[in-house]
Formats: sequence, C-alpha cells, structure tokens
Amino acid sequence: MASHRLRLYCVLMSQAQLTIRLQLYLNYTGDRLNFGLAAEQAKSEGYKVEMVIVGDDCALPPPRGVAGRRGLAGTVLVSKVAGAAADSGLSLADVAIEAKRASEMVGTMGVALSVCTLPGQVTSDRLGPGLMELGLGIHGEPGAAVADLQPVDVVVSHVLKQILSKEIQYVPITRGSRVVLMINGLGATTIMELMIAAQKAVPELQLEHGLAVDRVYTGSFMTSLDMAGFSITVMKSDPTILQHLDAPTKAPYWSVGAEGDRPPAKIPVPVPPSCSSRSNEMITQPQELSEQGCILEAAIQAAANEIINLRDKLNEWDTKVGDGDCGTTMYRGATAVLEDMKKCYPLNDAAETVNEIGASIRRVMGGTSGILYDIFCKAAYTSLKGSPIISSKQWASALEASIAAVSKYGGASAGYRTMLDAFIPALTVLKEKLEAGDDPLTAFLLSSEAAMNGAESTKDMHAQAGWSTYIAADLLSLVPDPGAMAAAAWYRAAALAVKNKLQPSQS
Repeated sequence: MASHRLRLYCVLMSQAQLTIRLQLYLNYTGDRLNFGLAAEQAKSEGYKVEMVIVGDDCALPPPRGVAGRRGLAGTVLVSKVAGAAADSGLSLADVAIEAKRASEMVGTMGVALSVCTLPGQVTSDRLGPGLMELGLGIHGEPGAAVADLQPVDVVVSHVLKQILSKEIQYVPITRGSRVVLMINGLGATTIMELMIAAQKAVPELQLEHGLAVDRVYTGSFMTSLDMAGFSITVMKSDPTILQHLDAPTKAPYWSVGAEGDRPPAKIPVPVPPSCSSRSNEMITQPQELSEQGCILEAAIQAAANEIINLRDKLNEWDTKVGDGDCGTTMYRGATAVLEDMKKCYPLNDAAETVNEIGASIRRVMGGTSGILYDIFCKAAYTSLKGSPIISSKQWASALEASIAAVSKYGGASAGYRTMLDAFIPALTVLKEKLEAGDDPLTAFLLSSEAAMNGAESTKDMHAQAGWSTYIAADLLSLVPDPGAMAAAAWYRAAALAVKNKLQPSQS
C-alpha cells in the first residue's frame, strides 16, 4: 500500500543518513508511529526534522477522536507542492510551511465498486453485486457507507457535495474560489472511466458550486492494489500552489502539462436549459392540439416507445455485428424525445416538431446513429417547413429528402446493410401507392411492412458501411442489421399508431 511504501522510504532515508528531513505522510496510526520513530532516530543523530501529516478524508464528520481524518489521495498534491518548494531552494522550515498550508486546503473522498485483494488472501465478499462503498480508505478497510450502485453523475455529485459541505467545512473553499481537481483511480479503474468522472466533475464544480477549476489531474496516483473505484480530491488553489504544481518533475506518473502560459480559469455562467434549436424565440407545446397535432403526438410516442422496448434486442444484435451499443444509443434518443415532447414540441407545426426531434437527438445520441438521424430530421424539416398542413405526398417528399441526405453524407445506398435498407423500400412503396391514388393510411401501413421486410433482408446482404464491414459474412447472416431493424421498428410503430388514431374501432 502507499503508506507502507512511505514508511519503508522513511526508514531507509534515516539509515542512509540522507539530507532530506521533511516527513510528509498520511494520517494513520501506524504511519504516525513509524514515522515518529524515524523522526526521533534522525533527531538523535543530530538532524533537524519537520513533519507534515495529511488528513484529507471528507467521508466522516469530525470529531474522529485521537485518530483524526485519514490521509488519502490529497497527499499526492501536497507532496508535489512540497517537492517543488524544496526544489526552488526554500529552507526546511519554509518547505514545511508550504506543505502544511497545502494540506489544510485539500479534501478527498473515495468510492469503491469492489474490495481489494490482499496478497496471500482470498478477496473479501463484503461488497455484494450491485453495491458500492462510499468513503473508504486505501488499505482495504470498509467504507463509511454502502449504497446501491448509481450512475457516475449521481456519485460525483454526492462526493463533491460531501467534500464541499458548508455545514462541516472540511476545506476552506467557498463560492468564487479557485480549485484544483484530481480524479484518482484506485487500481482497477480504466483511464476512460476516470475521464468520464472528470467530465462530470468539472461542470459540477463550476455550475453547482461556483468554482473556477484551474487544473485537472486524472490518473492512478494513489491506488489500493486491484480495487475498482476512484477518489475525488479538491484543493483550493492560488498562484503559489499552481506554481508548485506546474513545476517540472521527473516523477513518472505525474501528469506532465505543456509548458507556457495558462490563462486563468473562469467560472461559466449557467445557460437555462432549452430543447429548442431556435435561439430567437421559445418553442412550447400548444395548449390545445389540432387533429394533425394529436396524430403526430401519437406517432412520435409510439415510435419512441417501440425503440425503448427494443433496446436489449438491438444491443444483442449489435454485439454480434457491431460495437454492441445500438440499442443503448437509440434508447437515449427515444427517451429524450419523449421527455422533450412533454415540454416543448410545437406539435401543431409538423415541420418544427421534426426539427425539434433532431435537436433532442443531437443533444443525447452519440456515434454514427446520432449524427445520421440528426441529418435525417434536418433534411425532412427543410422539405416540410412553410406548410401549416402537411399532405401525405409532402411527407413522402420529406422522407425522400432525408434518405438522400443520409446517403450523401453517410455514403451508403440500397443494399449496403444500413438503416437505408429499411427506409428505401418504405419510400418506394409509399410513393407507388400514393401515386396510384390509394388511401394515405393504407399507403403508410404498406410502406411500413416494406420497411420491416427490407430490414429483415439485411441478413442476406454483404456489409459495405459501418462496423459490420469488419465482420465475417457467415456471422452477418445470423442477424439483421440493428440500425435497419431500429428504423423499421419505429416507422412501423408510427404507422400503426396513426391507424389506431384514425380508425380506433378497427384497431
């Protein structure tokens, strides 16, 4: 463990009679005793010794009796400050003052998703599946509390509120302060996961706590063997602290930033959330829906719910022929559409509603699907705008424009094993039936069947676009293209919803 290594280093330092005489260690009873013994031995040999004990734990409220607050990853920042201060030529006393001041401005709290495995021992089963520990130390001891596993934004928000508690005041940080943030991996957490935590923590500090974030350090700086989890450290910064943190070092695991001037961080002004893509006016849902608005609402709701219900199946298919997240990505878009429709879709204006669906998708959906559906909606909006009442042929023209835009920018065509293999057959049938004078509802229903058949036929296609191009043909033949199936599913659900709205007695 980290404190064990520090203890050994201290003893070796004394035995070799090195000239470094500042002891900086974590606040644990064993550490205090061993470092204290080394300090007394050094003093008995004529050395001057300064001691700085770091207790940055914010998991439990004071008082903590004789033990006090534990030392955690904040010690890393304090050590960097002390090392830079020493390297700059300050006296032993002044280095100790700098380190002590830094230790009083830092707070840390950890979250574990698993316990660590101690050498030669069986891993403890105290933390069951679906649980996490809050407020743990680095020696494998239990956390201050056990809770159900939560999304990372919820965890980060809780930890930061604890560290920056106004009631307990672990750290002298108030609204308007400048801070340094450290996201520290506990041993088995990937850098990608740590970056996700950092991405959540920075805006939380800025917008919720009103702090300027001067530096962000992300990595595994103080670990607990193979523990899965992370700790968050927040330190109040000032020009001296930043100068010491930015000072060059050859420590291999310290984040090395680019040299040069760093403009001071600013506290951003929160922007009121709005699902509208238009900046000059607020779009709101009309109080009373027209007949077209009611039909559009039913179609959107049915399409989104169909995607939500298909999430696991889409992920299952995509695991075999892609990167495994098609269902999750589509689910995010569908839930955002449903939520935004309650607040701000102008359902009596079909063109603007389609535009707002694109805005919802753009906000939450990532990957190729997100941008393609945003392009799909934008092209449809361009085709539809300016018409208060949309005819069936105008809807067909909008679908045609959307397909052309997706094909143009995505590079796919019919037979490429993409979502276009659902939309193109649907468009073909829709146009044929409308031009033949068929009832628009019948044309819509028949085109939705063509979409489903087209999506199913992707099993027999050789992939020429997307992740599936990297998959062997025999594997592709086992499942249809997930993107095509998603497109056909929501299109079919929308058609059935329109039928139920127009012919309720026959549904």
